[in-house]
Amino acid sequence: MRADFPYVYPLSRSEALRRDETQMHEDSFRENVKCAWDIEKAVRDCSDEGRTALTEGCAQSVLEAYGFKRVRFVLSNSLGEMAQPRQISEEARQWAREIYVPPDGKRNRCFAVKTSAPLLEAFIRQTQAAYQALGLFGQEHCAGDPFKLNYEGKVLVLSPGTLRESHWNPREQLWLGEGGFGCSPDARGQAVYAVCLGDGEETRWNRCDFTGVLDERFLPDWAAEKLKELQSPQQQQPETPSGGMEMT
Repeated sequence: MRADFPYVYPLSRSEALRRDETQMHEDSFRENVKCAWDIEKAVRDCSDEGRTALTEGCAQSVLEAYGFKRVRFVLSNSLGEMAQPRQISEEARQWAREIYVPPDGKRNRCFAVKTSAPLLEAFIRQTQAAYQALGLFGQEHCAGDPFKLNYEGKVLVLSPGTLRESHWNPREQLWLGEGGFGCSPDARGQAVYAVCLGDGEETRWNRCDFTGVLDERFLPDWAAEKLKELQSPQQQQPETPSGGMEMT
């Protein structure tokens, strides 16, 4: 997969105008349209004679060209633009609802994939399977209510939405919360200072950048070893002699 992909602009054109970000919106919109066209082409090339199933790996070329974030954005928009969305399973519709696609007038229609409901769902299934194969941590791997837990001293799961796709791997998702007002669920501040269990990087995040606290059942061996290293007491400094220097 490509190292990085163009930014997926998450807001409407009217909001982009208000923020003076129209070029960002236009660039992202054009990529969305191209992505929808390429999904349509991949579906045509990979569908069976009955137009009800796709050959294995159909979604892979599109994912490699546009990345998961944009492909999911386009697929979510496509389900939102369907005249009869109930032709798609509830599971797929729930998956689509997890990504917010802003109402943008006729522009939403421009990057809605035009194909049959069975083929659209088949493409969604392949996209989901490819994402699962990455082995990333998600909400299902977290414990407790993220809105109530204190993050200090806990192993935190960094949201994939926060990371560039070139950094999508489990080792860059797990961080040890070390401090900052954002560790407290009741504080007004958002800063969470943390160290990455994968490579030891120390940086500042916002509390909302994390999915939650990792359930101990899912802590990998490599992360447990790093955690033990970080939490072990530092070697004590040699004691200063108590006698001091005698005056003569």
